[in-house]
Formats: sequence, structure tokens, C-alpha cells
Amino acid sequence: MSPNRDPNRSALIDTALRVWIILCFVFVFAPIAASFVFSFNSDRFPTIPLGHFTTDWYRLVVADPLVWSGLWNTLKVAGAVGVLATVLGFGAAYTDHRHDFFGKQAYLALALLPPTIPAVILGLAMLAYLSRLTLSGSAVSVIIAHVVICAPFAMALIRLRLSQMDAALEPAAWNLGATEWGAMRHVILPFCAPAILAALFITMAVSSDEFAVAWFVSGLNETLPVKVLGFLQGQVSPRINVIGSFVFVVSIGLVIAAQLLMAGRGARPYEE
Repeated sequence: MSPNRDPNRSALIDTALRVWIILCFVFVFAPIAASFVFSFNSDRFPTIPLGHFTTDWYRLVVADPLVWSGLWNTLKVAGAVGVLATVLGFGAAYTDHRHDFFGKQAYLALALLPPTIPAVILGLAMLAYLSRLTLSGSAVSVIIAHVVICAPFAMALIRLRLSQMDAALEPAAWNLGATEWGAMRHVILPFCAPAILAALFITMAVSSDEFAVAWFVSGLNETLPVKVLGFLQGQVSPRINVIGSFVFVVSIGLVIAAQLLMAGRGARPYEE
């Protein structure tokens, strides 16, 4: 510590930063917590004071075939998007890690661009493009659109993991007689496994939550977030709180699993 630094002032700054972080978390999660609480409220409208505790809204959601249809579409899309986006993200990240080529910075900028495009613009662009391919309105169109959005997330996670690898590991495997595919199988993939799983979970979470682009291209194959939007347009229903709570729990579970993978062995340099 610098001799001129005031310990009391440092402690005050640290305390203020902690309070600020807590307030930020409260601001972000308070609406979600309120939605969870109102999902067990007997009153139809979210008002204070609360009515009595009930699970009637959960029973109505479970008995609603539209909800099950949206959930099934969401699971199909999220699973396919997770696998495809992770494979594409790994290929893009490994290309960046392994090769130097002209225009590499432009390649990285374009590969990481889709999440920065406003969802409405991206949704309209995907609708126009997929309509020309006669794919608009199908589950395949939602998968394609979500892969475009999610692949950069997978690339970023796997690229971070590859940056932690000793650059001599792969050439050492080649010198010991491994082929390029053998080195990929026995060195690169095991080293990147935590990041690959984390990318799979993150991309599934992003896909299951996304509704704007899915609303443009899904047609009758609506995912659960699009179903919620339909409920909001038709009426104010406590079922929205139930579905929102379920989607949040699933999504945050996937994100936490990804964080645990990246914070564990996946976040440390390769050790043998």
C-alpha cells in the first residue's frame, strides 16, 4: 500500500462500490422477483396488498396445450441451436487461434457482429432472406436465425479458453507423431471441453430467451417467449408470471452451469 494512501478513504470507497453493486443487482432482479411472487398470488392483477397463496395459475399453465407446444418448440430449437452454434463457434475460434491470414481483424469483426445488430433489424433481414429460401415460418428458420445470434457467444468463450493454452502443446503433439486430427482429438478438444460445454449452455440459454427475431420468422412454430408475447397482446394473465419464472429458472441454471465450468478447471492454464 502506498504510504500516502488513506486507509479510511480506501475502505469508504470499497464500501460504496459494494453498495452500488448490490443496488444494481436489486434493480435488475427486483422485477423478476416480483413476477415470481405474483405467480403465487390469487389475485388476477399484480397489486399490493397480495391475495392469498395459490398454485392455481401453475395448474392452468400445465393444463394449457399452447404452453406445452411452445415449450416443445423452445426445447427443440434451443438444443439444435446449442449444438450448431457451439460447433461453428469452435471452428471460428480455432481458426483465429491457429492461423494468421490477411484480413483477420475484419474476419473477427464480422464473426462477432450479429449480437450487436438491433433485434428488429436482424429479424426483418432474416425474414426477407429466409422467405426467398422458402424457409420462413418453420422451426428450421428459427434455428438458423438463432445460430446467427448465438455462434459469436460460443466463439468468444472458446477463443478465451484457447488463449490460455500453451502454444507449444499442439506442435509437441505433432512432433510425437500425432496427425492434425489426432492432436485436435487428444489435445485441443480435451483442453477446450469446459469452454465447449459452457458455450453449449450459454447458447441454449440465449436461444430459449430470445423472442424478437423468433417472432419474425417462426410463423406457427412459436417458441415459448413468443407465446408469452401473444398472451400479453390478448389479455393480462398471471400465467405470464408463471411462464416467465420457469424460463428464468431454466436460463439462469444454464448460465450458472456455464460460469461454474469456466471458473473451475476451464479457467486455469493447462496443467499436467
